[in-house]
Amino acid sequence: MTSGTIRVLIADDQMMVRQGFTVLLNVQPDIEVVGQAVDGRDAIARVAELAPDVVLMDIRMPELSGIEATRRITEESPHPRVLVLTTFDLDEYVYDALRAGASGFLLKDASAEQLAEAVRVVAAGDALLAPGITRRLIAEFSRLDSTPRAPLKARVGDLTERETEVLALIAQGLSNAEIAERLVVAEQTVKTHVGRILVKLGLRDRTQAAVFAYESGLVRPSGY
Repeated sequence: MTSGTIRVLIADDQMMVRQGFTVLLNVQPDIEVVGQAVDGRDAIARVAELAPDVVLMDIRMPELSGIEATRRITEESPHPRVLVLTTFDLDEYVYDALRAGASGFLLKDASAEQLAEAVRVVAAGDALLAPGITRRLIAEFSRLDSTPRAPLKARVGDLTERETEVLALIAQGLSNAEIAERLVVAEQTVKTHVGRILVKLGLRDRTQAAVFAYESGLVRPSGY
C-alpha cells in the first residue's frame, strides 16, 4: 500500500454499484478507488495495470465470472486480496469463490461502515470470516461435497494437537481473541499457532484454513 492508503479496484457489471461503492469508499481517508472493471476479464486486465491492494469482485458477471477471475488473479504473485460481493447471504457461488482464493465475502447491501471495514480487514491480510453468516455458508456448501479428501486429511497429521484444535476453532469462525479466551492462552500465542498452521498447510489465510478444515473432514458441517 502506498503511504498507508489502500488501493481498491471495483469489479461489477452494474454501473450504479460501481459508482456507489466508489463514492462510499473515496470519502474514507485511508482508502482510494483506483479503478473499475465491468466484468471478470476486464478485472484481470485492470489488476495487471493498476496493482490494487484489494479487489471488490462481483460473483455474477458476463464474459468471465467473478469466481474464475478470482482464481486467475490469485494464481499470480504478488496479487491483491479479493473480497467477493453477492446479493444473497447464501449464494451458492460464494463457497466456490472462497475456494478459488477469495479472502472473504460481503453482501451488496452492507453499510458504508461495513464496506470500509471489510476492505481494511482483507487489506491487512486477514480473512473476512468472523460473521456467523460466513460460518453458516461455509458449513452449508461444504455439505454439498461432504466426503473428506484423503490427501487433505493426511496433511492434518502435520499439525500438533494444539494447532489442530486452533484450526477447528478457526473453521467455526472464531477470532484470535475468541480462540485465546476459549483455550485460556494469550492472543499472541494464538497468532503464532495460526501462522504455523498456514505455513505447514501452505494456505494463504484464515478463509483457506477454514475451507481446508471442512474439506479434510477435521470439522463437520453438522449443527449449523
